[in-house]
Amino acid sequence: MKHPIYGLVLVGGQSRRMGRDKALLTYHGEATQLERTAALLQTVCTRVFVSQRAEQGFDAPDETEVIYDSVESVSGPLCGILSAMRAHPEAHWLVLACDLPYLQATALQKLTHAFEQAQPKLTAYRSSHDGLPEPLCAIYPSGSDAELLALSRELGKQCPRKLLIVKEATLIEQDDPRSLDNINTAQECAQIRL
Repeated sequence: MKHPIYGLVLVGGQSRRMGRDKALLTYHGEATQLERTAALLQTVCTRVFVSQRAEQGFDAPDETEVIYDSVESVSGPLCGILSAMRAHPEAHWLVLACDLPYLQATALQKLTHAFEQAQPKLTAYRSSHDGLPEPLCAIYPSGSDAELLALSRELGKQCPRKLLIVKEATLIEQDDPRSLDNINTAQECAQIRL
């Protein structure tokens, strides 16, 4: 049986450097980053979910559902990823950060195509800045959650990037080198709005 690819928008961060929630920012009069990211995922995924902490109160955009963090032994993006994988073990997961205003649907199409060729291997973009995996625009295969959690404990690391490096994820090149540039500060936000 072929596993579907579900989409996951990560909005559980604290947005400390930005000073307000990055998922609710808008650029160039568009939808919020949460809405925009969910819509991008809907172009390539059969279902789309929003990953958030229990104390967050985001309304899920149309045709999406919420998955709350549920893996107590980890935190950050890894917690959201593993929580989704446990909630729906039947699916592969295309995971996106909510703060990628330059990302386009064509990049997700390229990623899913590469994953289908490499299955069932972790697949991610190579960063145009440092050549390392981009873990928050990546596909995590169905059934890999237990192995990722065990590896995280073994390494003493909860950084998804480290796990993708150790697991030797399939890496593909970005067509647009800024497509995965994220916006973390109010200054960066102001620049993109110019």
